Amino acid sequence: MDDELKKRIAVFRYGVIADIVGGRGHDRGEKKRLIRDKSARKWDIPGSSRSRISETTIKQWVAQYRASGNKLESLYPRNRSDRGKSRAIGEETAQGLIALRKEQPELSLPVFMREAKQRKIIQPGIEVPYSTLYRFLQTEGMLKKPLSQPEDRRRFEAEYPNDLWQSDVMHGPYVQEQGKQRKTYLIAFLDDMSRLGVYGEFYHREDIKSYLEALRKGLRMRGIPKKLYVDNGPAFRSHHLQHTCASLGIALINSRPYQPEGRGKIERWFRTVRESFLSTAETKQLKALNESFGEWLNTYNHTTHSITKEPPIKRYTYHIECIRAASGDMEEHFRRASVRTVAKDRLIALQGRLYEAPVELIGKRVNLLYHEHDPATVEIQYQGRTYGFAAKLDVNVNCRIKRGRDTLQIQSVNKDRYKSGKLFNGKDGQEKDK
Repeated sequence: MDDELKKRIAVFRYGVIADIVGGRGHDRGEKKRLIRDKSARKWDIPGSSRSRISETTIKQWVAQYRASGNKLESLYPRNRSDRGKSRAIGEETAQGLIALRKEQPELSLPVFMREAKQRKIIQPGIEVPYSTLYRFLQTEGMLKKPLSQPEDRRRFEAEYPNDLWQSDVMHGPYVQEQGKQRKTYLIAFLDDMSRLGVYGEFYHREDIKSYLEALRKGLRMRGIPKKLYVDNGPAFRSHHLQHTCASLGIALINSRPYQPEGRGKIERWFRTVRESFLSTAETKQLKALNESFGEWLNTYNHTTHSITKEPPIKRYTYHIECIRAASGDMEEHFRRASVRTVAKDRLIALQGRLYEAPVELIGKRVNLLYHEHDPATVEIQYQGRTYGFAAKLDVNVNCRIKRGRDTLQIQSVNKDRYKSGKLFNGKDGQEKDK
């Protein structure tokens, strides 16, 4: 840590405790209230990604400052005298662990821990976490070296706008919904070449329905990308998403499990969202949260980026001729696709409803394309050809259909065939005299 950063940290710490150590005295209750309020608020802490300060830390700064005779230097961060050494493992235990590791270097960490306890290198009643043991052996250079070669990882950037979008979901704040606290999730898309925030919105769920809604809005706003780079989670491996992307001509790319390095741009962008937006945003209602985020996103897109040295919107529009606009029938590409076999009575079952298909498709496995919000409109496709929309089953109409080998005729109902009071061919409902 350089001297300039130490000075900034010391000045920041003094700013936190200034009204506590100032000239005016505070009674015990007032001082306690000040410290509690400072601990509850968020801070922009130099040299740290944290935004909160505990009451214990504030009290420690006050004590250090007063013990030094009110010298600012007492608030400088101190370097650990035992840096690089584990404070959870004593010197004697450390020497025993090193000797055991030299003796049996191939042992896995759980087996090594068990062996150390059996030999009482780690004394009974003393708990050493696996993470502590791992860091200790790593510091001593005694971890087993990987057999495989390190991967060739290289920084990349798309050549043109909409060549590649990175997308992911970030956990958001809680908001009020019908008197209850509900979690939110930010679904966002970032253009790889320009760092443009294509679109983002907070939802109550991170499911495929919410993701497709956000994707639809992003496509309408910024056009259609060539590739969409996403996580390996369940929503991103949905058949519905795969079908939609393939239908739109978008190559869907899933990152390898547990390796988020390829999505580094959007992960870094999410960090910017947390630090620059969520730290000061109004988060009581979902609608207000999204309205504020939309304003922030517009400001971000017009602000010079630290890497590209240009505003994302300006860099994005340099090659606007390369952008493929969304077509007017884009909604059709977001339909769900299901496969069904047409029964002998021409029926197809879908989401608890029965539909009828053309006679020539009996026994065939057909594709059904439909929107969940519009179950009455189900298109039938077979071998790349459309057969129109499936008709909803009406058993009353079917009862009146006269079937032939080549024709179907619906018989009309004669409403005059029955007349009240003449059921027995008599007058006024009376049977004729024989």
